Amino acid sequence: MAKTLIKNIGLYRNHKITEHGNIEITDDRITAFPEKIEDISAYVTVIDGKDMLALPGFINTHNHIAMTAFRSYADDMQLMDWLEKKIWPAEACLNEEVVYAQTMLGIAEMIRCGTTGFADMYFFMDQVAEAVKDSGIRACLSRGLTGITPNADAALQENLDFYRTWHNSCDGRITVMFGPHAPYTCPEEYLYKVVDTARSVGAEIHMHLSETKAEVDNHRKQYGLSPIAWADKVGVFDCGCLAAHCVHVDDEDLEIMARKKVRVAHNPGSNLKLASGTAPIGKMLKKGITVSLGTDGASSNNNLDIFEEMRLAALIHKGVTYDPTIIPAETAVNLLTEGGAAALGYRDAGKLEIGYKADITLMDREGLHWYPRNDVLSLLAYSANSMDVDTVFIDGKPVLKNKEFVTLDIERIKARAEETKKQLLAAVESV
Repeated sequence: MAKTLIKNIGLYRNHKITEHGNIEITDDRITAFPEKIEDISAYVTVIDGKDMLALPGFINTHNHIAMTAFRSYADDMQLMDWLEKKIWPAEACLNEEVVYAQTMLGIAEMIRCGTTGFADMYFFMDQVAEAVKDSGIRACLSRGLTGITPNADAALQENLDFYRTWHNSCDGRITVMFGPHAPYTCPEEYLYKVVDTARSVGAEIHMHLSETKAEVDNHRKQYGLSPIAWADKVGVFDCGCLAAHCVHVDDEDLEIMARKKVRVAHNPGSNLKLASGTAPIGKMLKKGITVSLGTDGASSNNNLDIFEEMRLAALIHKGVTYDPTIIPAETAVNLLTEGGAAALGYRDAGKLEIGYKADITLMDREGLHWYPRNDVLSLLAYSANSMDVDTVFIDGKPVLKNKEFVTLDIERIKARAEETKKQLLAAVESV
């Protein structure tokens, strides 16, 4: 048994911060929080946590990670124009090499920003899984499915094969869901097929729902139901569902979501960038709905600046109010940790507790923005940023230490990402 000790460190446990604690890790688990260290020689590795803060590893619950290839490629556009005129034509030129290289770049970025687990829905998912396997991160993966494309049935079979191959693989680090993209790309007949196939193997579903007002309005015209009520009717929620966005939901939708235990991946940065609106997460939390944080698209780092994004959204989108008493600092941190673990079905991650996975992020608190220290939890939420991340453990293994990658060749990852991006855009221009 390999034992690691993180000593004299601030701990975020039980929704509060205590100072001068110790964490004992044995293999891949947290095994103790010893008050005194009797025999330091019992530990293979000892890390001095002076001026650092230990938190559960951050969890990003909604991403399309290989879209790092499109970062800065198509900005300042409406969602449907962005998809139809830029992203979908470019995605048609993706290949296995591009997806693997771009996924490795996104994973490296997430690790650098303290993220230890993520959910992804995209294409060439075997290559995404290989990148997860090679990098050591934790991931919940699903093959993106669209029922309006010629390969719709083949893609569904791919998702089924992918589930059978990769679900609970890599010592449980990889889990698999089914990934119908959205109501406007998955006609009812096709979504029934997805639900039936997922049920046949006991899989859950990851789906975009109610992201924009236009989506909801068009869906009501077509089906006479909101996307949430329609997904419930088709049986999506009976499988267990991770629902991305849920921006434009009404009280009836929220009742359905609470009753069916829908877990929400809230993407404030993406929603703000695309002017999609802001989700009523205060109402969701009051109803007991699990809410977590995602980044969506090409943004693969988990941003701690959730409050600023919410406030900006409140200013930009008329009628939206931000109530800091509903979503205080503690709640936001929990969305990034416990909420993320619950959203992805992790029963032994998301907390610093004995018996839990040693997925741990250490934050450096030496920066000027950590002073004065009136309330460390508020500083974590309002002042900290991803560059404060110093060390990251996943499954008890250090993947980032002293702000340097331990297991990844970062220069090669950056070079391959740039090379494959050029190959991809050349292919797009030749079409």
